[in-house]
Amino acid sequence: MTEIISAKVLGAATSRAFPLGLSAPLQGDPARVVNVAVWAPELTELVLYFKAPDADWQAITLPEFSDGVHHGVVENMPIGSRYGFAAGDVEPADEQLLLDPYARAIDDAEGKLLGVRMFSGFDWSDDSAPHIPWRDSVIYEAHIKGLTQLHPEIPEEIRGSYAGLAHPAMIKHLTELGVTAVELLPIHAHLDEQHLRDAGLPNYWGYNTIGYFAPQASYASAAARAAGPQAVQDEFKGMVKLLHAAGIEVILDVVYNHTAEGKRFEPTLSWRGLAEKRYYRFHDDHYLDTTGCGNTLDFSEPKVIQMALDSLRYWVEEFHIDGFRFDLAVTLGRDAANNFNPQHPFLVAASTDRVLSGVKLISEPWDVGHDGWQTGRFPVGWADWNDHFRDSLRDFWLADQASIAAGGNGGGLARLADALSGSSRLFAASGRSQLASVNMVTAHDGFTLADLVAYNGKHNEDNREENRDGSDNNRSWNHGVEGATDDAAILSARAQSARNLMATLILSLGVPMLTAGDELGKTQRGNNNAYCQDNEISWLDWSAVDETMLLTTRRMLRLRREYLSAQPSTYPARGETSYLHWFDASGQPLSPEQWQDGSQRVLQMLLGSPDGLTDGLVVFNATASDVEVTLPGPGDEPSRQYEYRFSTSASYPKGQGREVSSGQTDLLAANTITIYRA
Repeated sequence: MTEIISAKVLGAATSRAFPLGLSAPLQGDPARVVNVAVWAPELTELVLYFKAPDADWQAITLPEFSDGVHHGVVENMPIGSRYGFAAGDVEPADEQLLLDPYARAIDDAEGKLLGVRMFSGFDWSDDSAPHIPWRDSVIYEAHIKGLTQLHPEIPEEIRGSYAGLAHPAMIKHLTELGVTAVELLPIHAHLDEQHLRDAGLPNYWGYNTIGYFAPQASYASAAARAAGPQAVQDEFKGMVKLLHAAGIEVILDVVYNHTAEGKRFEPTLSWRGLAEKRYYRFHDDHYLDTTGCGNTLDFSEPKVIQMALDSLRYWVEEFHIDGFRFDLAVTLGRDAANNFNPQHPFLVAASTDRVLSGVKLISEPWDVGHDGWQTGRFPVGWADWNDHFRDSLRDFWLADQASIAAGGNGGGLARLADALSGSSRLFAASGRSQLASVNMVTAHDGFTLADLVAYNGKHNEDNREENRDGSDNNRSWNHGVEGATDDAAILSARAQSARNLMATLILSLGVPMLTAGDELGKTQRGNNNAYCQDNEISWLDWSAVDETMLLTTRRMLRLRREYLSAQPSTYPARGETSYLHWFDASGQPLSPEQWQDGSQRVLQMLLGSPDGLTDGLVVFNATASDVEVTLPGPGDEPSRQYEYRFSTSASYPKGQGREVSSGQTDLLAANTITIYRA
């Protein structure tokens, strides 16, 4: 059995019930002495088991108990010690100990999960957060491994790693593309669910957190993993430092809504053994699941709120993280009655906290519980993923087009204009501007942009769930053939639709989010739920780049910076007019009837500014025919000149730079977006 040693008080040193986890003692050598504090209010005793490097296991019953926290000052537990907890005597070499919810690293080298005592120092030198204003932000959602695993210019030994993302070749791609932030799929330590292990598949996306303070070790390079947890942590920090030096922010996708412990009777790993009925949301004697993942953390419990806030502060202060995207964020705003409250203590605290109020907070504004759709209702200080925007663009450019091609009707122009102008119906009522709208056409969850225009239905057979998983409501259009084809006309039409979707996303007010690979023409072969595909289905194929789409995306992001630079960052005050003006194909303001008329498929958007000047004109021709469009005039002012700058038509360079006067007509190609500089 493990040797049991007694707790010791070092001179006048006393243990503290805060901060939770491992922290420096009030007195004593912090290299070997540590204050340990764990919240476990229903346990009568809590035993710490630890193993210093090159030493035997030791155990100590934490001697103090304050407000539900077991705590004590422990000797001979240096940096690098592995540790865990139990409610009594166990054999730590054979049994899974309870993980510290505040563990800074998690090690599984001996077949069991153990926390690791870490050193927090790092040479940040002159690192400075870019602090990109929301007004100028362009987000790039990516997976650490999938982004660089196949990149030919990145050394093989660091592909798919934190170091790979920080390689000059990757930073060059990001800066030339024009994005200002990478939003990384979960990098918190996570586990594979049992049903995936049984099927021989991994949880590739990582939405199954086991440690909210620990980076995922498998995303570090082989050399860093071999060197140990400190090297893993340092590689991550080095990545952030190099991205910051390039002016790129780092946003983490975080999963505080549930944990990797899964359903109630699955193995106990941490929270379940420490305070199950306080950490998890219950209904009668069963877990109340608003996440669809087996358990739900109870954000009506102050200690759960504290854990999430402590974790967020840690990543900002220790890793210099610039923002967070909160998975299933409605769950984080549910009160004791399980109802969503926009003024929930966690939501308000995160947006007003001294450390967190300066970083970007982005909600995924839904969960699977009662009244789970809350887009537009999060408080000031938060931005929301805008599914309304996503659905409106897919309807306009794909579902409506498919309906028209089949002899049916499309929808009106109103939803498109609302999306282009920042979805004011959703966000203005809550006191937020269009910059609270994180606009997207795709995300990690769903079809890629290339697949959105190539498949009518999902093809998830590789997930081994008989194609039952994944959404059936994709609003996609295959343009006449399902999946891969050699038909040149269909390929051309698909590419045209993809460019239209990308251009509309980038030119809309709000904050655009691109999904990594969409600018390259990435396909997942119709899989719209590739969460368990750690292979070529999910990885970006840098040998098969759609150069036209890449150049279009770069060009559109340059035009966005140029055209929208004078747009206001808030909605006009009451009584003022909008700085966006709308016209029909004849150059006249649209009537109320035209907005709702499904046969109207041409829209002109004139971009104004607070000083009354006009920056540009964007014309959407969503008809199947070339259209003569009369460019709008300035009323009683002299005629305005428009310079033809860009079109999503494949032939746009032929006319680039020519000028057209207001009141004159211009022939615009079918199913295109055309951009003029005023």
